[in-house]
Amino acid sequence: MPGVDALLAPVRAFLPCATPAAWVEWALEHPELLLVDHANCEKKAASTALNLMYRYVDQPRLLHKLSRLAREELRHFEQVFALMQKRGVAYPQLKASRYAGELRRLVRGNEPGRLVDTLLVGALIEARSCERFAALIPVLDLELADFYASLLKSEARHFEDYLGLAAGLAPAAEIAERLAVLGACEAGLVESADSEFRFHSGVPEVLAPRVKT
Repeated sequence: MPGVDALLAPVRAFLPCATPAAWVEWALEHPELLLVDHANCEKKAASTALNLMYRYVDQPRLLHKLSRLAREELRHFEQVFALMQKRGVAYPQLKASRYAGELRRLVRGNEPGRLVDTLLVGALIEARSCERFAALIPVLDLELADFYASLLKSEARHFEDYLGLAAGLAPAAEIAERLAVLGACEAGLVESADSEFRFHSGVPEVLAPRVKT
């Protein structure tokens, strides 16, 4: 896909690490879970944007950016859900991965730090989603690969929207300091073991070898 490398360059530079190959292999083993949790992620992304719009009504730039973002995320949910229906994929309730919750544990409690950190967490989540779409495109069937390729541009813009909003609220040194903390946590979550596959999970747990007796 022409221009993908240029589109992804800022995303890859922003993220603290690449998605491990073990996660990509795990995704191929769970194609239905991939779609179900992707649909959940799109709903959560829209919900996060709307929640911020309700909480920060005194931030016109935030309201403008996140209103557009929420609409796009809901449209993406509709597209994923349509693919699920076309492929006969059931839509069960899934327990969320630890990824977003662990990142949000690091959000500061007092304003404006709370908003700055929340926006930086949003930037990390959106950038990781974009990077994982790109990692999956070469190994998926043509229909899914084309669909994920179609999402790359908007997901890359969402990461930049969140990062730009945060940068408008705090000095560059503070942004860099907070990203160092949040990015270290994000890398740990991506590279460590998870017991269940999710779109933002880490790598699969490796069973310890049995000791011969």
